[in-house]
Amino acid sequence: MNDDSPDATFSQVSASQTAPPDAVTIASPLRASRAYSLALSPQLIYARSTLLQFLVSSKVYRQLEFLAVGSWWVYSPASHASGSTGAEESPRPAQLLKVPNGREDVFQDQVLDFKAKRALMKFLRFISEYEEEPEIWQPHRNKAFHSFLSEQFKVPTTLHSPLLALTLSVASPEDTTTEFALPRIARHLRSIGVFGAGFGAVIPKWGGMSEITQVACRASAVGGGVYVLGKGLDTSFMPTGDAHNTASDVKLRLKDGEIVTAKCVVTEGSGHQSRDLACSRSITIVSSSLDTLFPPIAEEAPAPAAAVVVFPVGSVSLLKDSNDARNTAPIHIFVHSSDTGECPPGQSILYASTSTVGEPGLASLKSAVDALLAIVDVTPSPVILWTCQYVQQSGGMSQPSSSDQILTFPPAPMDLAFDDSILDQVNEIWSKIMGADAGEFMVFEDREANLDED
Repeated sequence: MNDDSPDATFSQVSASQTAPPDAVTIASPLRASRAYSLALSPQLIYARSTLLQFLVSSKVYRQLEFLAVGSWWVYSPASHASGSTGAEESPRPAQLLKVPNGREDVFQDQVLDFKAKRALMKFLRFISEYEEEPEIWQPHRNKAFHSFLSEQFKVPTTLHSPLLALTLSVASPEDTTTEFALPRIARHLRSIGVFGAGFGAVIPKWGGMSEITQVACRASAVGGGVYVLGKGLDTSFMPTGDAHNTASDVKLRLKDGEIVTAKCVVTEGSGHQSRDLACSRSITIVSSSLDTLFPPIAEEAPAPAAAVVVFPVGSVSLLKDSNDARNTAPIHIFVHSSDTGECPPGQSILYASTSTVGEPGLASLKSAVDALLAIVDVTPSPVILWTCQYVQQSGGMSQPSSSDQILTFPPAPMDLAFDDSILDQVNEIWSKIMGADAGEFMVFEDREANLDED
């Protein structure tokens, strides 16, 4: 469904199935729709995320399976070095650079020279406990992070993009501040090794974050929760008081005209006026497992089921064979293998996103996907089987309220990794609804005995 109204969650939606050239034989063609489980807003979950702790305390983790996120890559476009005479020499083709995943990777890197390794190691030592050294970074907290790297640690510019990649920042380097970047790099590095050697992030199997929602809803239903699907909520709320309801109750009108009564209503605030709460996305089904993007993480580590590829600002052109217009925001591509259960064996899913909204953003996503598939060294060459593009916006009901019965979540940011601050907001609303009976947040008694065998 394509809804271009200001409050629409999804807009500018297009989907197409690619017909391969007659000369191309596809080893893994497009299957029936039931063979796929695609995520509209995929996210990573870091191993030290509070979400995982609550999944354990609430007991719903038993119905979930998580897979490792493996390598992180940065796309480096082709370049043509010029000699002292101005003549072009030593052209370098486009390539994917693997982001070092810790000190061991830095030492083993054959590309970095000794000076670069020393600067990088100095920064890694600092980031491990950066909160204890505020005098080093706080004077730079509002400056661009790449300036902090150069001025404070003499990190060469060639390493700025890999370090920025670890922040998962959707903003340009100039708009990614030191205060923003440091805790995110620390989160990445501190999560490595928690669940196994060599990786620090996971994704849920069988459909991404929606799988967590489904399992949580099932657990809620076992505990007495009731769900009504396919009925939208009108934006009007009416305080009520009659023989059967107290004055503090709220009546809600559904879009089909039905009236229901509730003690409390929880909604999401509208975010359509903020560019930080919108992004362009694409989903691409590819006829290849793209094995080279999933090298082994470490000895005795699980096989990775996802990889992250980052296209820095200016690395891809918006139009094919054109250098006039290039991406003005980073592009992130999450590559999911068939181990996720999202596609048949022999295929993979590319989830691309950028904070550039509209046609320029959608064009840059297509260029990035094409560039990635052109550079991956696999045989046979990967073919796009199906693709979908859309603009996603965070936001809900446009009517704010300060009522004690109508509680509003702020619009969720379009983060590429789960933001634990969302759980703080949930806890706050949980406490308001439950009052003195709230108990310990997200700690539930075992209901496993009440579950049916399916």
